[in-house]
Amino acid sequence: MDATPPVGALLLCRAEPETVRPVAHLLRERMLLAPAGDGWSVLVPEGRPWQDHRAGTAEAAEPVDRVLGGWATALAVGSTWPVLALWWDGDRAGYTLAAGFRRPVGYVWLADGTPAGEDEAMRTFAERLGLDPVPDVQALEALTGPGPEADAAARLRGLLAVLTRTGLKLPAGLDPGRSSAVLTAGADGGPEVEWIEWTGWRDAVKVELEAVESSRVGPWLRGPKARALAGAQLAAGLPPALWGAGRRSGGWVFAGALLMVHGALGLAYDRIRDDGPGGEGGGPA
Repeated sequence: MDATPPVGALLLCRAEPETVRPVAHLLRERMLLAPAGDGWSVLVPEGRPWQDHRAGTAEAAEPVDRVLGGWATALAVGSTWPVLALWWDGDRAGYTLAAGFRRPVGYVWLADGTPAGEDEAMRTFAERLGLDPVPDVQALEALTGPGPEADAAARLRGLLAVLTRTGLKLPAGLDPGRSSAVLTAGADGGPEVEWIEWTGWRDAVKVELEAVESSRVGPWLRGPKARALAGAQLAAGLPPALWGAGRRSGGWVFAGALLMVHGALGLAYDRIRDDGPGGEGGGPA
């Protein structure tokens, strides 16, 4: 391996790991997931997109900032929580903050810590994360000023120090400036750390369903409550459908049929999930 500067990245999600897990699967990348304080999680990617060169071609590995910006946006668009991507290579370091469908905001420092971004980005960053508009913004703006003794990694550590006031606490060993291999090796084996791996769309959908079933609406999707609700929908849908058919009222027929379809789908879903692999019935899929 040639002696190249360390390249690495972290994805900080303002949500608990059980909320992040199903969405992270859809990135189709192998990475570590761990809690990172109160209401935060961290994803530590292995870094293959920016480490691998395409065999037999002149195509270079993808830049880490471009990859992380895309991942942060993909995670945030389908979620109600913001995602902060931190990245660094031999020349620069920076962050990208994605929140919903809003345009991502980011900032960049050169390797020696020289600011190379717009000051307005820091104020937008603070606003979207709900930081204090006075002390927190002042601390962030200090990172955009001259600092001959602060390199790019130190700037990122300063950014993380501000976020500790929101409950962020990174697991030991996840220090900006280290390579992806060092980061994953340091985090692997820690308490509550798990690997996120892409195993196909079927498993990804299963993970998503399990996440929904374990939420507050879960009892209404599967189990006794779900079956009772589906049965009630079937029973409630039949009379208006028959009444509408007898009077040639398309609206009543449609309303009754819709209720019965919902009920039938609810019963079918509960049966399939119970009979499928890992279900309560334990039967074949």
